[in-house]
Amino acid sequence: MGMTIDELIQRVGRLPPLPQAAQKALELIRNPHSNMADVARVLSMDEVMTSLVLRWANSAFFGLSNPVSTVQQAIVYLGQNTIQSLILTASVANFMDRPVPGYGLERGDLWKHAVGVAAGARIVGSRFGNQFAEEAYHAGLLCDIGKLAFEVLLRSPEVDLAAWEGHSFDELEKEYFGISHATLGAEMVRRWKLPTSLVAAITYHHNPTQAGEHVLLASTVHVADAAAMMLGIGIGTDGLQYELDEEALKLLNWNERSFEELFDKIESIVTEAENFIGMVK
Repeated sequence: MGMTIDELIQRVGRLPPLPQAAQKALELIRNPHSNMADVARVLSMDEVMTSLVLRWANSAFFGLSNPVSTVQQAIVYLGQNTIQSLILTASVANFMDRPVPGYGLERGDLWKHAVGVAAGARIVGSRFGNQFAEEAYHAGLLCDIGKLAFEVLLRSPEVDLAAWEGHSFDELEKEYFGISHATLGAEMVRRWKLPTSLVAAITYHHNPTQAGEHVLLASTVHVADAAAMMLGIGIGTDGLQYELDEEALKLLNWNERSFEELFDKIESIVTEAENFIGMVK
């Protein structure tokens, strides 16, 4: 059943676009010649994004001493990195908070896994600077987004899921479709015009040492993904069938104790994410 990426996308329907205001705001943030006033102006023109930014900024999560009433104030208080993450998280929350039965995931499972990986990647990446940590958060948030597209095909009669028990979906996807959810997800992100570093990290998050110049980012997401799976957050029916890449662990100087320290932090952030999804709806 091998198909090209375009054929796969055609089979599963149109890929969900990023909201126009979100895409424009993210482009402005990445543009060194723009300023945060421009970002505030774009977000302020979108009623949904304005509402989300203000509700999130005034939530207990940030604990601001004075409530903010404009997007401009929220950006000043929260800063560029937080606003960037907030825009992306809010944009993908709606279409990731759905059942994904082809992978054995109930409603909310894929979303919780995405936030768990994103949070873990930010924590793991924090030792390499704030900008890298935010990029790792974005890559972690989106690393499994290709599952949204594939899961419709996995439920077709020609796919024998029972025969793949004990194997990863990565192997099953390549067998039936010619590519994995990681490759398809990376194509979705590329079409959203997000940075090539994110495309590479998503493509190679199961085999990070193949990510070339982006090996550190891919390794960071790889470790965070493994941590979320070990915690049982949105793992679906293929469970722990993915192997840890020893080279990635060495690159990050990561060990068993490092995982243990990460677990508690991820769980508390996933709980907060469930509150966030309530805000988005």
